[in-house]
Amino acid sequence: MANVLPHDKKQLRACLLCSLVKNASQFREAGCENCEDIMQMRGNVERVAECTSANFDGVIAMMRPDESWVGKWQRIDKFTRGIYAVRVSGRIPDDVEDELDRRGITYRPRDGSARD
Repeated sequence: MANVLPHDKKQLRACLLCSLVKNASQFREAGCENCEDIMQMRGNVERVAECTSANFDGVIAMMRPDESWVGKWQRIDKFTRGIYAVRVSGRIPDDVEDELDRRGITYRPRDGSARD
């Protein structure tokens, strides 16, 4: 995966579903490596804007997700290696939340508001 981040942090965005961090053009070109089948951002500028947020806190660099205790703590240990936001402000679009419901997947916002 070529997840090379730009030097200007203002260009960075985080996926609202998995918190993967890339710039908008990377999301537009490749979508989200973890949830493209649900988010469908590839090739769609508007969808990238709806499904990602520039408002996020902290980052985690994860090289071996399946071995990372931080990955387990953040619930990202099943995702691809890359850069992830610790918290992401915003909510997924209603159609994405409906699709998650249809698939039997519980949506947990990445802003820290969800509690177990």
